[in-house]
Amino acid sequence: MLLKSHAKYIRSLAQQKYRKLHNAYVAEGEKLAREWLESDAEILMVVGLESWLRQHEKLTARHPQAEVLTVTESQLASLSSLQTPNQVLVVARLPQEDASLPVEEWCLALDTIQDPGNMGTIIRIADWFGIRHVVCSPDCADAFAPKVVQAAMGGHLRVDVQKTDLESFIRNAEMPVIAATLSGENAYHVTSFEKGILLIGNESKGLSPELAAMATHQVTIPRKGGAESLNAAVSAGILCALLLPHA
Repeated sequence: MLLKSHAKYIRSLAQQKYRKLHNAYVAEGEKLAREWLESDAEILMVVGLESWLRQHEKLTARHPQAEVLTVTESQLASLSSLQTPNQVLVVARLPQEDASLPVEEWCLALDTIQDPGNMGTIIRIADWFGIRHVVCSPDCADAFAPKVVQAAMGGHLRVDVQKTDLESFIRNAEMPVIAATLSGENAYHVTSFEKGILLIGNESKGLSPELAAMATHQVTIPRKGGAESLNAAVSAGILCALLLPHA
């Protein structure tokens, strides 16, 4: 049974300050809920329609510590951040912050990526290419905001996302740092790297001059048409395809 306290708690997780306060976030929709329940993530609540919960009893049983709440369609709609609520949502524990930076394998470093859709898509791209670390500047969009979780499509379960001071992170790195800039070397002519840090800048301003200057390599995706720039997530995907080792 959904109590008012449950509803208030779940709705509050749409805001970053309450995600931090409660150390929790929401993943919603049938596909994401199943993926989270099949994972080792710490699930705090499963909130769904009776038909869905009955059909997935074995999945919810994998998380005996989770509170399972049956709701009506109208109740789910009142809790959802989606335009079209989809049967179920889960509340999961935020992963612990990792103090092991710097990493020693491929990672993406994001400078002031502020659009939640871009942030989520970049996490999804990292997941696709097997990149296990995404490092964000402190002023990036919150990686566990609802729109980011939706756009990442399960990437949060396999990609470690951390916020840190990028200048310090790069200064301590012992591998190539590749910056995406408009004035860099043609990325199609660059040999792939065994490991490295790929720096992606803000959607409108690009990388800060300080970070760009710290890169060991600067690369660009050559432009043939009239577009002023590429979407940050699109750029990240193209550069991952070009720069990572080809299996």
